Parts: sequence; structure tokens; C-alpha cells
Amino acid sequence: MDTQNLKAFLLVAETGSFSLAAQKLHLTQPAVSKRVAQLEEQLNVTLFDRIGRTINTTEAGEALLPHARAVQAELQAAEQSVRDLTGEVRGRLRLATSHHIGLHRLPPVLSFFSRSYAHVHLDIDFMDSEQAYELTLRGEAELAVVTLAPTPVSNIVTHAIWADPLDFMVQREHELARQQKMDLRELSKYPAILPGLNTYTGQIVKNLFDRRNLPMQVAIATNYLETIRMMASVGLGWTVLPRSMLDASLVTLPIRDAQLQRSLGVVHHESRSLSRAARAFIEALQSFSDIGAA
Repeated sequence: MDTQNLKAFLLVAETGSFSLAAQKLHLTQPAVSKRVAQLEEQLNVTLFDRIGRTINTTEAGEALLPHARAVQAELQAAEQSVRDLTGEVRGRLRLATSHHIGLHRLPPVLSFFSRSYAHVHLDIDFMDSEQAYELTLRGEAELAVVTLAPTPVSNIVTHAIWADPLDFMVQREHELARQQKMDLRELSKYPAILPGLNTYTGQIVKNLFDRRNLPMQVAIATNYLETIRMMASVGLGWTVLPRSMLDASLVTLPIRDAQLQRSLGVVHHESRSLSRAARAFIEALQSFSDIGAA
């Protein structure tokens, strides 16, 4: 079974598109279609249903997926083992990270790393932290720099890098901003603008209210923290954001007995042999860590 055909199949399955797979492989779309067709002919099955512009894996395609991923992971491990013998830090390092971390935390790390390891090609995908975890579990990203899950995730190794305190915030002109002290029960009576409750940050907030048996009036939910800050700044409701995102348009709310914090860090699959580039990147991250700092 040709490994290039398997790789084409994997990318089409993961992107849901022959054209996107072709872009990632630096091939033409007909070339990718030909590779998939050769694999289908060899196995005597149909791997994809093509209905209009929608591409879905068939039952046979779903059965092949985990085996194709395992083959790709073994090939990557073999390639990395040979590269490590040279002692050089070079090659391609695929990272997944969130937009917030990419904007607020990674720039100095990336600058330092690119200067120190000029022969490493960084391939960075931006997505929600939860999606980055999934990408890491599937072996498609070697490292993910993300908001760490509130509870451990099976098969994932985590390294906490930054403590990220969260504060309750509201527009300066909002009626809540005039209160000197308040508690969660009072806050629960007002509309909130929060990260989606399917996100790790949203879960941290929800768990706090659940422990007090209090409802939340979530008026608007989105996964983009910059959007949340903008909507809170125009007075659409209170919110919870990283302390580092406080600006002149917002004030923190003095909520009694409600301190929130999340951890940001790097994760990888426990069964994956990390490349020298990945290990060097983790070391670079740790050099910028504020965990345990005074």
C-alpha cells in the first residue's frame, strides 16, 4: 500500500476537501484524486461519498482512518529517530495554538525560538484550545500551546507555563460598576457575555456558578475573547476575561469569594516520541514561564 496514497486519503478525510488536501500536499487536485482512486482500486472499495460539494468518508473509509493514522505516526517516528542521530535541531514542527495565546503570549517565545533554531520550520495552526487537544490526540500536531483542560485528559501530557488569572469585568458606565461589593447571587440577575460553555474557560465559570447552585443569564456566547471584550465594552453585559485583557473601557467587579484562574501551557500525546525541535520548543516555553514566579 503506497504511503503517499494513504497520506492523500488522510488529508481529504480530515479537511473534507480534495482542493484543500491538494494545497497542503502542494499538488494539483487531479493528482490528489488520482492517489485516492489508486487506493480505492487497490482495496476494491469506495472511500468517499461525493454528493455535490460535500465529501464524506464511507464505512470503508472510516474503517481505514485509524490504520492510516497509525501508519503515518510510525513513519514520522522513524523519520524523527534518524534525524535525532545527527544531533541537529532542524526539520518541521507542527504546533496548534489558540488565537488568544498566539496574540498575547507566544510572540516573544516565537521570536526567541526562531533566532535560536533557524533550521526549524514552524507550521502553526490557530484554533480553539479544545480543537487543539483533539488534533494532538489524533497525532496531527506534535505540540499544542493552549488553555489547559480543567480536568486531566487521557493520553495527554501537560506542562503548565503561565498562570492566567480571570476577573469579572463590566463596562465603566454599567450600573454594576457603581457597586462597591457584590456576590455571585446578585451577579446572576444580570445578562452575561461569556466564552462558550463548551470551552475550558466557559466550563471554569459555569462550574463556579454550579457549585453555588446559581443560574447564569448568558445573553451572548462566543469563543473569541477579543469579541467578548468588545461586546462587554459597549455595555451588553458583564463578562469574565483574563486579567491581562482589562483596558480603559472596562472595570473589574469586586465579587466576594469568587477567585478564578486558568492555566496556559503546552500539551503532547504521551505515546509520541518528541522531536528535538519539539523538546527545544518546550524548553523555550519554560524559559518564559511565570508558574511559581514570585
